[in-house]
Amino acid sequence: MSLPLAGVTIVDFSRILSGPYATMILADLGASVIKIERPGRGDGARALPPLKDGKSGYFAAVNRGKRSIALDLENAEDQALLRRILARADVLVENFRPGVMDRHGLGWEALHAELPALVYASVSGYGQTGPDARRPAYDAVAQARAGFMALTGDPGRPQRAGSSIADLAGGMFLAHGILAALYDRVRTGRGRRVDVALLDAQLALMEQAVAQTAIGPAPQANGTRHPSLAPCEAVAASDGAFVLAAGSDAQFERLCLTLQLPLSDDPRFASNAARLSHARLLKRLIEAATLEHPRSHWLAKLTAAGIPCAPIQSMDQVMKDPQLMARNMIVEVLDRYGRATFKAAGNPIKMSGMEDRPARPAAPELDGNRGDILRWLES
Repeated sequence: MSLPLAGVTIVDFSRILSGPYATMILADLGASVIKIERPGRGDGARALPPLKDGKSGYFAAVNRGKRSIALDLENAEDQALLRRILARADVLVENFRPGVMDRHGLGWEALHAELPALVYASVSGYGQTGPDARRPAYDAVAQARAGFMALTGDPGRPQRAGSSIADLAGGMFLAHGILAALYDRVRTGRGRRVDVALLDAQLALMEQAVAQTAIGPAPQANGTRHPSLAPCEAVAASDGAFVLAAGSDAQFERLCLTLQLPLSDDPRFASNAARLSHARLLKRLIEAATLEHPRSHWLAKLTAAGIPCAPIQSMDQVMKDPQLMARNMIVEVLDRYGRATFKAAGNPIKMSGMEDRPARPAAPELDGNRGDILRWLES
């Protein structure tokens, strides 16, 4: 089996999450990723919890299978070594604020003139253009500014998402841009600049909210309720909540039959639009039935009736979910001795002819691959 990006070399200056997440995706698809780190300190994610034996599980999860070399960009010898590495690379990735790479002579304009085939990919808080391009940003800042936080949680109580969704979206869009630029380079022989902003990436995930605000009142937070479908939210059973969704009239009719609710002929619930207008009442009527039995009872009956539903799982339950286990979505991350040390999310991209291994190579030690990289340069 071969990996689709085998033979692609990426020089990765990025740190913490957005850039490393992009290069993790590409490494899982076969790219060789050389991580450029600060001598003595390295990527700041190396110190982030959870920690095990002094090593970061956070760092291991998003830097698995990469190689590391520590270079001081102020040092002439290290700069010369970096130029040799870049001369053999296909992609450069960085997630500094605009202007930082230029100060080291590594900006897009300079490198494109020197290495016209190099794809140059940047992810930053606000992108390379616009009045706020040079402002710093974090994931929570992008969630807040793009409207995501205001629509998450209960009305009047904005919430940050439970994962760093803006950082992760930025990384995913950056990986998409890199792949498109590599494809274009096959035709043209020239690299392109890929510019992704966390703020833009977060807004791009707000598809329903943007459309609704453009033609009517802006949407508000609705807790677990879907803004365009009803019923589609968490409802209470006798031992806690679970999620159900009946997104079509046929599914709603089956739901009513399963819950023994005489609602399918009620004009207030005759269409999805009508159900949305009476969503709160509909939830109360549904819960009048679901509160009579535990979640397991309803999940079994709804599944048998073909109605989408799911338990609201804690992460320790997720880690044992048989569907996720069958899809190899919980993988072991090895240490440098080949021992299973951390667990991480697997690769959701399943592809014919590509091995989906249950264990992934170790994240690199700081400067741990210097000798290997120097031998590669001499080959």
